[in-house]
Order: sequence, then structure tokens, then C-alpha cells
Amino acid sequence: MTIRIGNAPCSWGIEFASDPSYPAWREVLRQNAEAGYKGIELGPVGYMPEDPSELGEALSEHDLELIGGVVFRPYHDVAAWEDVLDGTLRTCKALAAHGAKHLVLIDSISPRRAPTAGRAAEAEQMDKAEWTAYRDRIAETAKIGVDHGLTVGIHAHAGGFMDFEPELERLLSEVDESILKICFDTGHHSYAGFDPVAFMKRNIGRISYMHFKDIDPAVKADVVAKRTDFYTACGQAIFCNLGQGDVDFPAVRQVLIDAGFEGWCTVEQDCDPSMPGTPMEDARANREYLESIGFV
Repeated sequence: MTIRIGNAPCSWGIEFASDPSYPAWREVLRQNAEAGYKGIELGPVGYMPEDPSELGEALSEHDLELIGGVVFRPYHDVAAWEDVLDGTLRTCKALAAHGAKHLVLIDSISPRRAPTAGRAAEAEQMDKAEWTAYRDRIAETAKIGVDHGLTVGIHAHAGGFMDFEPELERLLSEVDESILKICFDTGHHSYAGFDPVAFMKRNIGRISYMHFKDIDPAVKADVVAKRTDFYTACGQAIFCNLGQGDVDFPAVRQVLIDAGFEGWCTVEQDCDPSMPGTPMEDARANREYLESIGFV
């Protein structure tokens, strides 16, 4: 069994293609490599160069492999469909150019769901027609990824309409496994109020890719009680360093080992780039923690 540990631009606060507060993409590559990682995700398409030669040269300079990329777009909004397709096609093209394997689909935060992040019993649900159209949009983008030679995983995310475990399981039951697998995020599953390890044990055969994230239980309790929005919660450091929150990473590792899981697991410590602190130090600490419990 070979499990490799990578990181992602979101650990440096990169959520969208551009923002004045963001560090330069070359600096993120440099810091990621200096923190000891051999792989990195693309981040939101447009943040790193879409010219394969420019990005390929920089990846090579830092001895980094491109692992995959995320389409973080509003699947829940039919009016945004062209934007979703644009993000999907550009991301697929960028990943395929560098031999990356994983395309991750995430329904971005909805104003209808952001107030109930972490509160499954209170969250608004789609009606049958809205759900069916939503599911079909996800399936269509998944097929695009497969057509580009990528393994496609759905990723549950706080504040969107693919947030809570029942929604994720419903989608998985309605979209064929041949086109849609799971990118499982330990932290978002905990944020949603469910047990990540229990879900992994039930669904390990469909998990193709992992995002490692931890949750500070005290911050989680506070933001859920106060209905704090997702990005404000990030600014309050809800996503703490690995091993310091409520995710049982030794148990996560054991599930992966028992299943013979191979491939990349990527650290994602979503943060606010305006916060004080050093993402590279956190990235190094997260890698060292994973090594200390047997990930190499």
C-alpha cells in the first residue's frame, strides 16, 4: 500500500481565482515544497497559470506533482450553469495537461444554506424537481471529467446543498459509481455533525480520494450555536491543525490501510489569508503529525 500526502492552495487561503490578499502562486508552490510535500492541487482554475508549459516548469522546479483540482461552483443555481461548465472544462483541461488524476466537484455556498451549516435538522431542502435538476447537473459535469480521463469525486461542503450525510448518500444512490466517486473530506463531515470514520467504513469502496481536515470542537460548537457563516468560521480557525481537533486520524488511517487504499490524501486547512500566522508552518506541522501516526 502506498499513500502519498499532498497539500492544496486553500491551506494558504486561496478560494477563488484572484484576490489582492492572496500570496503569489509561485510562492505557494515554493512554500508547499519547503514544508515537505511532493504534491499539490491546482486550486481554483485561473489562480495558477493555464498555460501548461508555464505551470509545468514551475512544478518541475519544486519537484511537485499536480494531484487534482476542484470545481467549487454553484451547482444549486440553474442560472449559474454556464459558469459551472466553464469551470469544469477549464479545470479538466488543466489537470489533463499535467497528468493529474482527481477532479473534485463541490457545490459552493448558498445563501439559503449558509445560515444552517452544521445544523442538519434546520437546513432547507430542495423539492423533488429542484433536486433532480441539481443531481443531473452534477452528473453531467462528472461525465465531462471522466471523458478527460479523470477520476471524479463528489465532495460535501458546509453551507452548500451537498453538505449533510443524507444528501451525500442520496446523490451516491442516484448517480452511477462508474462516473462519480467520493472525495471524502474528514473536516466537513465533522462540521456537518456526522462521524467521518463511520461513513468511511460504510463507503470506503467508493472513496477515490481524501481531503484531510480537522475541526476545533469548541469553535464548531460556537459557530453552530451562533449560525456563523462559513468564511467567518474559517477566520475563527474552525479548521485547526491536524491532530488538534475532533477527527480521529489514527482511525482514518486504519480504515484506509484495511481497505488497501492507494494514492493521494491531500491536506486542506481552509484559512482566511488576512489572518496572522504562517501557512507554511501549519503545513509542515500537519505533515509531521501525519508522519507521526504512520503516514509516510
